[in-house]
Amino acid sequence: MPKHQILVIDDELDIAKLLQYNLEKEGYQVLCAHTGEQGLDLARAKKPDLILLDLMLPGIDGLEVCRLLKSDSRTRSTPVIMLTAKGSEIDQVVGLELGASDYISKPFSVKVLLARVKNILRGQRSIEKEGAVLLKAAGIVLDRERHRVTVQAKPVVLTKLEFNILAFLMENQGKVFSRDKILDHVWQGESFVVDRSVDAHVKSIRQKLGKYRDSIETVRGSGYRFIEDGRHVR
Repeated sequence: MPKHQILVIDDELDIAKLLQYNLEKEGYQVLCAHTGEQGLDLARAKKPDLILLDLMLPGIDGLEVCRLLKSDSRTRSTPVIMLTAKGSEIDQVVGLELGASDYISKPFSVKVLLARVKNILRGQRSIEKEGAVLLKAAGIVLDRERHRVTVQAKPVVLTKLEFNILAFLMENQGKVFSRDKILDHVWQGESFVVDRSVDAHVKSIRQKLGKYRDSIETVRGSGYRFIEDGRHVR
Protein backbone atom coordinates (compact mmCIF):
# COMPACT_ATOMS: atom_id res chain seq x y z
CA MET A 1 0.00 0.00 0.00
CA PRO A 2 1.42 3.45 -0.91
CA LYS A 3 2.46 5.66 1.97
CA HIS A 4 0.07 8.40 2.99
CA GLN A 5 1.35 11.86 2.18
CA ILE A 6 0.91 14.59 4.81
CA LEU A 7 1.40 18.32 4.29
CA VAL A 8 2.58 20.35 7.31
CA ILE A 9 1.90 24.10 7.09
CA ASP A 10 3.59 25.85 10.02
CA ASP A 11 5.85 28.92 10.17
CA GLU A 12 7.59 27.73 13.35
CA LEU A 13 10.52 25.80 11.91
CA ASP A 14 11.20 23.83 15.10
CA ILE A 15 7.63 22.56 15.23
CA ALA A 16 7.58 21.77 11.51
CA LYS A 17 10.80 19.77 11.88
CA LEU A 18 9.44 17.99 14.97
CA LEU A 19 6.28 17.01 13.11
CA GLN A 20 8.18 15.94 10.02
CA TYR A 21 10.58 13.77 12.04
CA ASN A 22 7.83 11.99 13.99
CA LEU A 23 5.51 11.54 11.01
CA GLU A 24 8.29 10.11 8.85
CA LYS A 25 9.22 7.83 11.73
CA GLU A 26 5.65 6.45 11.50
CA GLY A 27 6.09 5.81 7.77
CA TYR A 28 4.32 8.84 6.30
CA GLN A 29 5.65 10.97 3.45
CA VAL A 30 5.87 14.58 4.62
CA LEU A 31 5.81 17.90 2.77
CA CYS A 32 6.44 21.18 4.60
CA ALA A 33 5.37 24.77 3.90
CA HIS A 34 5.98 27.80 6.12
CA THR A 35 3.44 30.30 4.79
CA GLY A 36 -0.20 30.08 3.85
CA GLU A 37 0.58 30.82 0.23
CA GLN A 38 3.19 28.05 0.02
CA GLY A 39 0.80 25.64 1.72
CA LEU A 40 -2.00 26.35 -0.73
CA ASP A 41 0.31 25.88 -3.71
CA LEU A 42 1.62 22.55 -2.37
CA ALA A 43 -1.85 21.30 -1.44
CA ARG A 44 -3.18 22.02 -4.93
CA ALA A 45 -0.15 20.56 -6.70
CA LYS A 46 0.47 17.45 -4.56
CA LYS A 47 -3.05 16.66 -3.27
CA PRO A 48 -1.90 15.20 0.07
CA ASP A 49 -3.96 12.72 2.08
CA LEU A 50 -4.01 14.98 5.16
CA ILE A 51 -2.98 18.54 6.07
CA LEU A 52 -1.67 19.75 9.45
CA LEU A 53 -2.38 23.47 9.41
CA ASP A 54 -1.15 26.10 11.87
CA LEU A 55 -3.65 28.87 12.56
CA MET A 56 -1.17 31.71 13.12
CA LEU A 57 0.64 32.08 9.80
CA PRO A 58 2.28 35.11 8.17
CA GLY A 59 0.31 36.53 5.24
CA ILE A 60 -2.75 34.35 4.74
CA ASP A 61 -3.68 32.96 8.15
CA GLY A 62 -4.74 29.38 8.84
CA LEU A 63 -8.49 30.04 8.91
CA GLU A 64 -8.34 31.68 5.49
CA VAL A 65 -6.14 28.86 4.17
CA CYS A 66 -8.72 26.35 5.41
CA ARG A 67 -11.55 28.31 3.80
CA LEU A 68 -9.70 28.42 0.47
CA LEU A 69 -8.87 24.70 0.63
CA LYS A 70 -12.50 23.80 1.26
CA SER A 71 -13.75 26.03 -1.56
CA ASP A 72 -11.39 24.46 -4.12
CA SER A 73 -12.55 21.29 -5.90
CA ARG A 74 -8.97 20.00 -5.90
CA THR A 75 -8.58 20.08 -2.12
CA ARG A 76 -12.02 20.35 -0.50
CA SER A 77 -12.16 16.66 0.46
CA THR A 78 -8.68 16.64 2.03
CA PRO A 79 -8.95 16.32 5.84
CA VAL A 80 -7.39 19.20 7.80
CA ILE A 81 -6.15 19.15 11.40
CA MET A 82 -5.68 22.68 12.71
CA LEU A 83 -2.77 23.48 15.04
CA THR A 84 -2.75 26.65 17.08
CA ALA A 85 -1.65 28.30 20.29
CA LYS A 86 -5.20 29.60 20.61
CA GLY A 87 -7.31 27.36 22.80
CA SER A 88 -10.64 29.12 23.09
CA GLU A 89 -13.81 27.25 22.22
CA ILE A 90 -14.84 29.85 19.63
CA ASP A 91 -11.60 29.31 17.68
CA GLN A 92 -12.27 25.57 17.66
CA VAL A 93 -15.83 26.00 16.43
CA VAL A 94 -14.83 28.47 13.69
CA GLY A 95 -12.14 26.11 12.42
CA LEU A 96 -14.51 23.14 12.42
CA GLU A 97 -17.30 25.07 10.73
CA LEU A 98 -14.85 26.00 7.96
CA GLY A 99 -14.39 22.29 7.32
CA ALA A 100 -11.45 21.23 9.51
CA SER A 101 -11.64 17.60 10.64
CA ASP A 102 -9.97 18.19 14.00
CA TYR A 103 -8.34 20.83 16.18
CA ILE A 104 -5.26 20.57 18.43
CA SER A 105 -4.03 23.33 20.75
CA LYS A 106 -0.32 23.98 21.25
CA PRO A 107 1.58 22.77 23.16
CA PHE A 108 0.44 19.30 22.14
CA SER A 109 1.45 15.74 22.79
CA VAL A 110 3.11 14.18 19.75
CA LYS A 111 1.58 10.82 20.68
CA VAL A 112 -1.91 12.31 20.75
CA LEU A 113 -1.36 14.08 17.43
CA LEU A 114 -0.10 10.88 15.78
CA ALA A 115 -3.13 9.01 17.13
CA ARG A 116 -5.50 11.58 15.65
CA VAL A 117 -3.71 11.44 12.29
CA LYS A 118 -3.91 7.65 12.30
CA ASN A 119 -7.59 7.62 13.23
CA ILE A 120 -8.63 10.08 10.55
CA LEU A 121 -6.73 8.21 7.84
CA ARG A 122 -7.98 4.84 9.11
CA GLY A 123 -11.53 6.16 9.23
CA GLN A 124 -11.31 7.15 5.58
CA ARG A 125 -10.23 3.63 4.60
CA SER A 126 -12.88 1.86 6.67
CA ILE A 127 -15.74 3.99 5.37
CA GLU A 128 -14.91 2.87 1.83
CA LYS A 129 -15.19 -0.79 2.83
CA GLU A 130 -18.31 -0.99 4.97
CA GLY A 131 -22.08 -0.80 4.75
CA ALA A 132 -24.49 -0.29 1.91
CA VAL A 133 -23.04 1.13 -1.27
CA LEU A 134 -26.02 3.39 -1.84
CA LEU A 135 -28.13 5.10 0.83
CA LYS A 136 -31.35 6.94 -0.01
CA ALA A 137 -33.74 9.07 2.01
CA ALA A 138 -36.29 11.46 0.51
CA GLY A 139 -34.31 13.54 -2.01
CA ILE A 140 -30.89 12.64 -0.57
CA VAL A 141 -28.70 9.98 -2.18
CA LEU A 142 -25.33 9.00 -0.68
CA ASP A 143 -23.06 6.85 -2.84
CA ARG A 144 -20.23 5.27 -0.84
CA GLU A 145 -18.46 3.81 -3.87
CA ARG A 146 -18.14 7.17 -5.60
CA HIS A 147 -17.97 9.15 -2.35
CA ARG A 148 -20.76 11.35 -3.67
CA VAL A 149 -23.88 12.97 -2.23
CA THR A 150 -26.73 14.46 -4.25
CA VAL A 151 -29.77 16.42 -3.10
CA GLN A 152 -32.60 16.30 -5.63
CA ALA A 153 -30.07 15.00 -8.18
CA LYS A 154 -27.72 17.97 -7.63
CA PRO A 155 -24.21 17.22 -6.29
CA VAL A 156 -23.46 18.47 -2.76
CA VAL A 157 -19.85 18.73 -1.65
CA LEU A 158 -19.12 17.41 1.85
CA THR A 159 -15.79 17.04 3.60
CA LYS A 160 -14.78 13.44 4.24
CA LEU A 161 -15.70 13.75 7.89
CA GLU A 162 -19.11 15.24 7.06
CA PHE A 163 -19.65 12.43 4.56
CA ASN A 164 -18.79 9.84 7.22
CA ILE A 165 -21.17 11.36 9.78
CA LEU A 166 -24.03 11.60 7.28
CA ALA A 167 -23.45 8.02 6.10
CA PHE A 168 -23.47 6.72 9.69
CA LEU A 169 -26.72 8.50 10.53
CA MET A 170 -28.41 7.53 7.25
CA GLU A 171 -27.54 3.85 7.60
CA ASN A 172 -29.07 3.91 11.10
CA GLN A 173 -32.22 5.88 10.32
CA GLY A 174 -34.50 6.48 13.29
CA LYS A 175 -31.84 5.60 15.89
CA VAL A 176 -30.58 8.27 18.29
CA PHE A 177 -26.82 8.55 18.76
CA SER A 178 -25.01 10.65 21.33
CA ARG A 179 -22.13 12.85 20.25
CA ASP A 180 -19.73 10.38 21.86
CA LYS A 181 -21.21 7.47 19.88
CA ILE A 182 -20.86 9.41 16.64
CA LEU A 183 -17.25 10.25 17.47
CA ASP A 184 -16.55 6.64 18.40
CA HIS A 185 -17.75 5.53 14.98
CA VAL A 186 -16.05 8.20 12.92
CA TRP A 187 -12.75 8.08 14.83
CA GLN A 188 -12.83 4.30 15.21
CA GLY A 189 -13.21 4.28 18.99
CA GLU A 190 -10.43 6.74 19.85
CA SER A 191 -11.85 10.25 19.97
CA PHE A 192 -9.84 13.10 21.43
CA VAL A 193 -11.99 15.92 20.14
CA VAL A 194 -14.65 17.82 22.06
CA ASP A 195 -18.39 17.16 21.73
CA ARG A 196 -18.89 20.58 20.15
CA SER A 197 -17.03 19.35 17.07
CA VAL A 198 -20.00 17.11 16.21
CA ASP A 199 -22.37 20.08 16.54
CA ALA A 200 -20.24 22.12 14.16
CA HIS A 201 -20.10 19.34 11.56
CA VAL A 202 -23.83 18.62 11.79
CA LYS A 203 -24.57 22.33 11.34
CA SER A 204 -22.45 22.35 8.18
CA ILE A 205 -24.13 19.19 6.84
CA ARG A 206 -27.57 20.67 7.44
CA GLN A 207 -26.68 23.83 5.55
CA LYS A 208 -25.55 21.75 2.58
CA LEU A 209 -28.71 19.59 2.60
CA GLY A 210 -30.84 22.68 2.00
CA LYS A 211 -34.57 21.91 2.17
CA TYR A 212 -33.73 18.51 3.70
CA ARG A 213 -31.76 20.01 6.59
CA ASP A 214 -34.40 18.80 9.06
CA SER A 215 -33.69 15.18 8.13
CA ILE A 216 -31.02 15.33 10.84
CA GLU A 217 -32.96 15.85 14.03
CA THR A 218 -31.55 17.08 17.33
CA VAL A 219 -32.86 15.03 20.25
CA ARG A 220 -32.45 17.29 23.25
CA GLY A 221 -30.21 15.78 25.90
CA SER A 222 -29.49 12.70 23.77
CA GLY A 223 -27.83 13.57 20.48
CA TYR A 224 -28.84 13.25 16.83
CA ARG A 225 -30.84 10.96 14.58
CA PHE A 226 -31.68 10.77 10.90
CA ILE A 227 -35.46 10.80 10.52
CA GLU A 228 -36.85 7.64 8.92
CA ASP A 229 -37.92 9.03 5.60
CA GLY A 230 -36.44 6.71 3.04
CA ARG A 231 -34.86 3.29 2.65
CA HIS A 232 -31.44 1.70 2.18
CA VAL A 233 -30.51 0.45 -1.27
CA ARG A 234 -27.65 -1.96 -1.79
